[in-house]
Amino acid sequence: MTDETERQSVPTGSRGWVRRVVGNPLEAFMVGILLTLFRRMGVDRASDAGAAIARTIGPLLGVTKRARRNLRGAFPEMTSGQVDETIRGMWENLGRYAAEIACLDAFDVAAKDGRIEVVGREYLEALRDDDKGGIVFSAHLGSWDVVALGVGQIIPNTGNVYRPLNNPIVDRMVQNARAKSGGFVGKGIQGARAMIAGLGQGRHFAMLVDQKMNDGIPVPFFGRDAMTAPALARFAIRAGVPIVPCRCERLDGARFRLTFYPPVVPASSGKEANDVAETMAEVNEIIEGWIIERPEQWLWVHSRWPD
Repeated sequence: MTDETERQSVPTGSRGWVRRVVGNPLEAFMVGILLTLFRRMGVDRASDAGAAIARTIGPLLGVTKRARRNLRGAFPEMTSGQVDETIRGMWENLGRYAAEIACLDAFDVAAKDGRIEVVGREYLEALRDDDKGGIVFSAHLGSWDVVALGVGQIIPNTGNVYRPLNNPIVDRMVQNARAKSGGFVGKGIQGARAMIAGLGQGRHFAMLVDQKMNDGIPVPFFGRDAMTAPALARFAIRAGVPIVPCRCERLDGARFRLTFYPPVVPASSGKEANDVAETMAEVNEIIEGWIIERPEQWLWVHSRWPD
């Protein structure tokens, strides 16, 4: 499962040609080396290495200014020291997440190794066994790949809604690493059609809904309107299926807790636009609560709000 986010930009003209012929293969070569290295290290050492690298380099990157601005807007009571500490924690989590992609085979909700703790499993099993389709939503917290794995291992053939990476070579490499997570459904018109048809046939989908969508709808998030993708609510309302929240928390190193919650009941006034907005407001409120408890594990570098 990957992000419900802004539309990707596609380079055009001579710059696009250079990107496709030179940039993409070079980037894929470097990513391939890192994936191989992390895979050989094993999940715990890889996670620690990724954390150390990102914790050192991340705060120096330009996007950290955006993270700091977002944090101050969401938590005006935070001191400068608390903001800096949260940003370091965010980069550490991102570094661990990136390194762990190479080691996703190590994660199994059925294993007794304590790597993934599952709370509220009964809500996901009820979604699986109710003889109709359903949607699980989550956010960019902890590890969203662990969410996809956990959902896919409990509900086989789950479709993970995602936006393909700009580099198609790297995208294939990452999807191969995610093979245990189930199928993937790309965003866009074709993906929407596949999701609508699948829900009608009793299939289940998982999606991340915490990022900006330029042509979405304004929904409150941390006290400010944020452009929010309406697909989760729209599809659930039209198909008449449940929506189950799933929260991922990183507990220690490469160990996680997945918590599934009682289904969100979509609004049902009969006025779809109002019902979608009301449902997404509840979804954003749920995600906001998760972030408040673990702010260092959310993706603050994303341009979630207008500047």
